[in-house]
Amino acid sequence: MEKIISESRKELGAKAASRGAKIIQECIKINGNAHIIVATGTSQFEMLNELIKKDIDWSKVTCFHLDEYIGMSIDHPASFRKYLKERFVSKVSPKEFHYINADVKPEKECERLNKIIAQYSIDVAFIGIGENGHLAFNDPPANFEIEEPYIIVSLDDACRKQQMGEGWFNTLDDVPQQAISMSIQQILKSKNIICSVPDARKSNAVRNAIEGEITAMVPSSILQKHDNTWIYLDKDSAGLLE
Repeated sequence: MEKIISESRKELGAKAASRGAKIIQECIKINGNAHIIVATGTSQFEMLNELIKKDIDWSKVTCFHLDEYIGMSIDHPASFRKYLKERFVSKVSPKEFHYINADVKPEKECERLNKIIAQYSIDVAFIGIGENGHLAFNDPPANFEIEEPYIIVSLDDACRKQQMGEGWFNTLDDVPQQAISMSIQQILKSKNIICSVPDARKSNAVRNAIEGEITAMVPSSILQKHDNTWIYLDKDSAGLLE
């Protein structure tokens, strides 16, 4: 794991997008295609804004969706499908974007997605870290062993409070209690991981992930085991690092 500290969120996003774009461009040059994972949330705003500006042949890029609330309508302001369609897919028109469909039986949706992603080797995953240290919606204690690519998870109170605090929901009761999430093992299968984590509210999670022991109680600490992970921080999120 390599950490890169920037002065601002904008600079963080620019650096993360530049690294990711170079990886995608190189994969297209060598293999004729690229396969990526795209995350959502406020932590990804600046990175995605910069990534869509890059000179990438998106018609050769297949994308996978990281997580989604179960039962969430695509018209809801908090829908991750809505977020991705508006902020990314409509801007770049990738070859394919495999969304998580929240409107169908979650067990069947996991089966469908698992069959699809099994056909691909992921070149780069764009992810973040939650205030509780989660990766995707793998809240603590996360399952580090499960091999299925997509799984059904329950969201803990800290995660749900973060979603409300970021303005996606009006009350805690409005935040769904379950989601479909990419598993830890599937994320770690990515050849490269670009992790963008701005804001002081993430500083404790960042410290635990980077400088703490690897533990299921801090799911993002598992990134210490991934050789090609770059974690992009601003001076606020890096504020507690030694």
